[in-house]
Amino acid sequence: MEGITTTYNVKDTLLKLFDDNVARISSNNPVEIAEMRQKAIAVFAQKGFPNTKLEKWRNTDLSKVLNHDFTFPLKADTRNVDIEKIFRCDVPGFNTYMVAQLNGWFIDRGEILSQAAKGVVVCSLAEAFTKYPDLIKTHFGKYAPFADNALTALNTAFAQDGVFIYVPDNVEVTETIQMVNLIHSDDGVFVQPRNLVIVGKNSSLRLVQCDDSVDDQVGFINSVTEVVLAENGILDHYKLQNKNDRSALINSIYFHLEAGANLSTNAISLNGGLIRNEANVLLNGRGAHADILGVYLMDRNQHIDNQVFVDHAMPDCTSNEMFKGILDDHASGVFNGHILVRQDAQRTNAYQNNKNILISDKAVIDTKPFLEIYADDVKCSHGATVGQLDSEAMFYLRSRGIGMENARMLLMYAFAAEIINKISIPQLQLRIDDLVKKRLRGELSVCDQCVLHCNSREQKVAFEIDMSKI
Repeated sequence: MEGITTTYNVKDTLLKLFDDNVARISSNNPVEIAEMRQKAIAVFAQKGFPNTKLEKWRNTDLSKVLNHDFTFPLKADTRNVDIEKIFRCDVPGFNTYMVAQLNGWFIDRGEILSQAAKGVVVCSLAEAFTKYPDLIKTHFGKYAPFADNALTALNTAFAQDGVFIYVPDNVEVTETIQMVNLIHSDDGVFVQPRNLVIVGKNSSLRLVQCDDSVDDQVGFINSVTEVVLAENGILDHYKLQNKNDRSALINSIYFHLEAGANLSTNAISLNGGLIRNEANVLLNGRGAHADILGVYLMDRNQHIDNQVFVDHAMPDCTSNEMFKGILDDHASGVFNGHILVRQDAQRTNAYQNNKNILISDKAVIDTKPFLEIYADDVKCSHGATVGQLDSEAMFYLRSRGIGMENARMLLMYAFAAEIINKISIPQLQLRIDDLVKKRLRGELSVCDQCVLHCNSREQKVAFEIDMSKI
């Protein structure tokens, strides 16, 4: 693949790549999916990559991260990679069913899910296209509209592989499923993984998604995940991000909730050159509820952009949205939260808040919580705060014998802990708690490999302060 130096050439190369490989990309696809791909690539051809002239992209510039040489892998390549070495978890007591992806491609590790006999399916998306065509035709592309989103359109056109999860009705999946998407290449890679998660009626699932880097190579990841929760379905979802400073991660996830469904999703961003999380939640049935949470810790020249859209389409639904950020050095952040309450969505209860601490005077955050309400029987509120560490709290801690640095760390940790404490898996909560402490002390970088896949069992990180004095 010849080198790419501008966003215009990246676009042209992708369009030519699709034309040259459309037969391979669409092989084993139902006719409906092949036609969807053609429509999607036409949208991307018209719109191209988002730019800062678009309101939703005004504060996130992709031009620099696209100004690199990229390769576009159209098949899996595990040469010179020790799969068992890089895909392992050493978090004590955290036993998961691990699903591995390398450079956007599913890696079959030969493990069998204990509840496979109950009809639970965890496999590659490519395999699902062949083995479960009816499920694919019913769900693929139905929750991630691409007409107004060029990157979702691009992913829809190219998506060949990723993770497919299906939980039949009336099944509680007892194992936590852990999806690990690692980027590891000698060259800069442009990958587009696609995931589809289907949770049946009265069923439940715990899902942990990890995006990590093994090396310091340039990467552009354009990931799309579709999740549907049928009536009374339950999903406990975590998104963990620890990327190198040369990577760009566009993470678009679309949640569709039917009546009585319950979603809890928590995005924890610890490192990354450029991260954009787009969370779209459609409450499409009475009594549906969603908790959308996030915490982000950025420094150096890192950039984080969280876009959250919650669509209250039916009556008697509730949503709770809370994002917290700590930015240092020249880091920059964006938060756009949009809650839509449709005309028939009476008795809606929706809460939205974004809180930020800027450690340096060079760090910046653009925050815009927004309510759009067309019903009259609702309870909705939103807010945003941007500030520095509380001087009175600092004085209180210092007056009790706590040093400046420890007092500073403690206040930042206490600020982030509100989100961390929402993690319902005890072992995962302890691990993320430790990693956040390390991150605040400047001790966590991409050299730690993955937020969950360290090469040794580390001791717990603790602040050297006497908590009983507070």
